Amino acid sequence: MSGTPVLATQGLTRRFGGLVAVNDVTMSVPKGQTLGVIGPNGSGKSTFINLVTGHLRPTKGSVLIDGKDPTDAKPWVIAGARVARTFQIVKPFRGMSVRENVAVGILYGPEGTGRMAPALRAADEVLGEVGLGGSGDKAPGELSVADARRLEFAKALALRPRLLMLDEVMAGLRPAEIEPSLALINTLKAGGMTIIVVEHVMKAILAVSDQVMVLNQGTLLMTGSPREVLSDPRVIEAYLGQKYAQRQAGGEAGA
Repeated sequence: MSGTPVLATQGLTRRFGGLVAVNDVTMSVPKGQTLGVIGPNGSGKSTFINLVTGHLRPTKGSVLIDGKDPTDAKPWVIAGARVARTFQIVKPFRGMSVRENVAVGILYGPEGTGRMAPALRAADEVLGEVGLGGSGDKAPGELSVADARRLEFAKALALRPRLLMLDEVMAGLRPAEIEPSLALINTLKAGGMTIIVVEHVMKAILAVSDQVMVLNQGTLLMTGSPREVLSDPRVIEAYLGQKYAQRQAGGEAGA
């Protein structure tokens, strides 16, 4: 349906005993937009991704993908609907090469044909996109921390997703290494992909996000443009801190 958000949640809640990890979150993301998600450690960001992708079931509330409710579906069913995610803790297939790790998603994803040779060729193309073009023959254990995160990115892209959820895929990257990832995210968005980026690297959030959602103690604190969010006193108090606000004010004054 025209105008239907690619992703929406309604009253999404997840409790672990007495702990409310995600609390009554209602949000939506239109097609082709990038939503940045920020918040302190333990604010529910990764739990939110796990709920959307079926790795956790909500205590209450629902998830809608293109207006359809896959809330109780298994992760592989949701992945088959072209929803891909990375993991904050990298999870490669240890017994396979880097190339074969990516080929799995191409072989068995929504467009999979089950033919190994073209899947391996396509895997090399994806590895080139994320900056791992020369690493296909390596074992995942040979990769640096930064390259292991790039492999997570490549595994997600192998599914040819329409909704891509990136959970701190730039963590561990040096400033110069972040730029190619930002350029790739913006290229994917320009091609119509809807992207959710969970990051602590504020430079990354500012560079790619159309809107920013702030979680604090599992609760949706606010959603708005990057400028609105980063200047909001509640966000400064809960997450950014006064030093960040002062640096931003100093930068604007000197502009």
